[in-house]
Amino acid sequence: MGMNYSGTYATPRPDLGAAYEEYQDDPEFSQFIAGLVAPRCKTPVQKGNYSSITRETALMSGDDKRAKASAYNRISVGAEDKSFACEEHGLEGPVDDSERKYYASDFDLEAVTLRQIMRRIKTIQEIRVAALLFSATWTGGGSGLYTDVSAAPWDAVASDAIAHVAAAKSKVRTGTGMEPNALILGAAQRDNLLANTAIKARFPGVNIVTEEMLKANLGAIFGLKKLIVGGAVKNTANEGLDAVLADIWGDDYAMVCRVCEKDDPKSTSAVARTFVWVPENAEDLTVEQYREEQVRSEILRARNDVDEVVIDVNQGHLLKVDA
Repeated sequence: MGMNYSGTYATPRPDLGAAYEEYQDDPEFSQFIAGLVAPRCKTPVQKGNYSSITRETALMSGDDKRAKASAYNRISVGAEDKSFACEEHGLEGPVDDSERKYYASDFDLEAVTLRQIMRRIKTIQEIRVAALLFSATWTGGGSGLYTDVSAAPWDAVASDAIAHVAAAKSKVRTGTGMEPNALILGAAQRDNLLANTAIKARFPGVNIVTEEMLKANLGAIFGLKKLIVGGAVKNTANEGLDAVLADIWGDDYAMVCRVCEKDDPKSTSAVARTFVWVPENAEDLTVEQYREEQVRSEILRARNDVDEVVIDVNQGHLLKVDA
């Protein structure tokens, strides 16, 4: 008699996947910005190529004047192939039968286990995306992509951070023909901007400038639409040792760039995207459960197939803002 085997004994838990979506509005999870700086782009294939219009073509001028009885001048569309390859990422956590009962009066062990899995996955992805953007891709890319202003660091309240951002904006515009829309930085540099003398002068009579005030006036101060602040922290110590905490988005850099929205078409010009393989991941994160009877535990698993990719390096200008 044959066995009908589908490849897994895991049971999908869409209810827990929905919980993941709800967590995005939780202050604890709002510190993660990978999904904002490299928004998801769903793909039906695990790996492949996509065509990107070259800036040489997009910014081409030429002659559109037609002589009598002659043909019109014609253009050609120039595109280059870029690739992505989604890889599977995921973690598991056991929910022991006896521990579930032991903690029942204090908290729901299943919910807490899932939350810890999700936070760990988001932390790891955040580290990948921060390393993707605050990287040698820009620092080694010449003056069009990188400027070192650390001689006038942003932790000095008199630093001309507004002029630094304006110069970076100009670099992106002249390099792509498009205006950038976002400033990406870590929480430490956010705090430095809030204390900056020139920025505080934009709020006469106010002693303390808040992040909400800065965001509300971002257009007037920087000419940008989005302030994206990465506040997530990682523990760099080995498991079992006392925590050694560090910002994922450190205080050395800030980036002026163009970001797109979640699920925008691949053709949308932006600095980075996260490709998500849809057949394996209907949502951002697939949550499953299976039983391990030998340890009397339900095993919760969360996974996704993704690849974070720099789409157009010219859509970002990296500033070194700390010595």
